[in-house]
Amino acid sequence: MISVPRLYAIVDAAFFSTTENLMAYAGELVAGGCALLQYRNKSGSARSMLEQARELCRQSPAEAPAPHLSSAHLRLIMNDRADLALIAEFDGVHVGQDDLSPESVRKIIGPDRWLGVSTHNPEQLAEADRTSADYLAIGPVFSTSSKEQADPVVGLEGVRRARRLTQKPLVAIGGITRQNAASVIEAGADSVAVISDLLREPRKSAEEFFRILR
Repeated sequence: MISVPRLYAIVDAAFFSTTENLMAYAGELVAGGCALLQYRNKSGSARSMLEQARELCRQSPAEAPAPHLSSAHLRLIMNDRADLALIAEFDGVHVGQDDLSPESVRKIIGPDRWLGVSTHNPEQLAEADRTSADYLAIGPVFSTSSKEQADPVVGLEGVRRARRLTQKPLVAIGGITRQNAASVIEAGADSVAVISDLLREPRKSAEEFFRILR
């Protein structure tokens, strides 16, 4: 069974006007101790997504703990696109309920890359638990502005319920901040996925998350 870091940082291209800004942000997260980044791009073309994904693999932030972002010190996860994950040589794929099925993705990426699945209720989580997914995500835990047409909030009780339904690593997502992250871990999550509360001063913010979640 895999081990997921306490902080699962999501790099959402929607928040960056240029590839250079996105890369600088990713480098700051790595310098702050992040060992797992998900690249998410809901509106870009396949070409632009692949270019950014390849750049993530090539980047070498001055203060990164490894020679390049895709080193053994950090895993890069592609949101949705199993094909681009393979081409860009990412370490895994994360899919939602409306994407390819977990088993279809597994056939594409093979047995060694990580596969994560988003779930929003006990039924979806129980179904995903029966697949070859390496980790499961539950959310939104709290209300969030990072996703249009978000599913109903599950709250901390939803995290507790999810914990009872799976032994796989559980990632909580949705409205998680430094103020509430500890309560999410206490409810049973192994990791918290964060977008918004890392955007300002990413290195400092990541370091604070790790201090809180030790």
